[in-house]
Amino acid sequence: MPLFRHIAPRLLPGLRRSGLMRTICAVLVLSGVPTAGYPVQDERARIAAVTKPATDFSRPERFERRPGGAATTFRKPGPKAFSQPSANMSFERQLDFRVGDGIFRKLWVSSPSSTRSSDGLGPLFNARSCQRCHIQDGRGRLPGPGERAESLILGLSVPPAAADPASAHRGSSGPEPVYGDQLQNFAVRGVPAEGELTVAWHDVPVTLADGEVVTLRRPVYGVSGLRYGPMHPDTVISPRLAPPVIGMGLLEAVPEDHVLVLADPDDRDGDGISGRASMVWSDEHDRLMLGRFGWRAGQPTVLQQSAKAFLRDIGISTPLYPVPQGDCTPAQEACRASAVAEPSDDEAEAGATQFDLVVFYVRNLAVPARRRIGDPQVLEGKRLFYAANCIGCHTPKFVTRRDSIGKEQSFQLIWPYSDLLLHDMGEGLADQGPAGSAGREWRTPPLWGIGLTELVSGHTRFLHDGRAASLLEAVLWHGGEAEAARRHVIEMTREERDALLAFLGSL
Repeated sequence: MPLFRHIAPRLLPGLRRSGLMRTICAVLVLSGVPTAGYPVQDERARIAAVTKPATDFSRPERFERRPGGAATTFRKPGPKAFSQPSANMSFERQLDFRVGDGIFRKLWVSSPSSTRSSDGLGPLFNARSCQRCHIQDGRGRLPGPGERAESLILGLSVPPAAADPASAHRGSSGPEPVYGDQLQNFAVRGVPAEGELTVAWHDVPVTLADGEVVTLRRPVYGVSGLRYGPMHPDTVISPRLAPPVIGMGLLEAVPEDHVLVLADPDDRDGDGISGRASMVWSDEHDRLMLGRFGWRAGQPTVLQQSAKAFLRDIGISTPLYPVPQGDCTPAQEACRASAVAEPSDDEAEAGATQFDLVVFYVRNLAVPARRRIGDPQVLEGKRLFYAANCIGCHTPKFVTRRDSIGKEQSFQLIWPYSDLLLHDMGEGLADQGPAGSAGREWRTPPLWGIGLTELVSGHTRFLHDGRAASLLEAVLWHGGEAEAARRHVIEMTREERDALLAFLGSL
């Protein structure tokens, strides 16, 4: 790079005249090399040019093998494929990454204990570590027979009038009055756990155009063994399987306006796909921001997402949420008494140093390199993916901000296959509430790394509650704004479906 800077002033005028300047600038952008200080024309136009959808499916696109830009890891795929640091990270920063990894994996214990850096668990919780939910930094799993769930949680909410009658006109639901935002099925000694989730499965056969029948399984979730009294009768139960945590720092670095321009809540272009930005309150920045994380895009930053998970899932306070009584509700006296009894030095249980290291770790979990991108079957599957307009929601590419929080995430061409917007996915995937109410909107989940799910997490369960046992089943559950794409897949031949699945498997 120093040599380039030395000779650039002599070369650039000739390159501009020859037409090669645009090519060189594009290569610099795509490689994640900053181009500030060089004569670059209209950066937004250049970004639009390199992120426009592909039209040639005869060969891979340039730099397609690097879904995370220069941060992409090229480590040979294995169970640790999602646990690698950003490839463009300096050696010095890798030490912080490794320490953050240790904190992400460690088991928290209840207070008081001799290990002050690891105590504070609960009093109510769903798991004792981040890794227990995000298996190998990947997708969670459904509980087996007789197991209590760790990486599948049940969110709880009630209609506005039940949550706060005085503010019902605002139209936003609230936590269940007795059990809070989510069911916590574990507790420290002396405190009753809230209850256990139950699930019943119902078969839903789908016949494809060639006569093949795919049997989907619809889960119906419930709660048993409630230990703090009955729930509100209008409670909506929302199951959530822990998603993979790779690439989160890159998604955080996508410019907000690049996402907002994709929103079309009134479907003005008439393509049947709207997309709505989830604008949520940032406790970190004290303002409204674009929601990017979670199945409903409810969290705006990696830091806030991590702090919420510490509080709700493990019962650990952080500098952002230094809650002295854990996640106990006023109705849970034993929980509140246990939390108050814990010794405190007015510091969060996950102090600033520990918490910052975990956030740094999550922000820098690298996306693995693509595989088989030049395989004819994969290229054909990519063409079919585009032809079915799957990219109407699963936007292939973005370029991240120059001024990202982490330098590893700054000015990278990334391929998440997500627009980070909310889409109505139809009645089949809705959270069903009383009187026919339903939460039908879901954030488009990033597809990068999805082909490595079985290798990393040991299963192939997809969608927000793990109902889909394969990628084909996941597609067949799509409805609402994705109904046309679903119908397109149903009408495919077996050979075409196999090509589509080969493309998804290469991501």
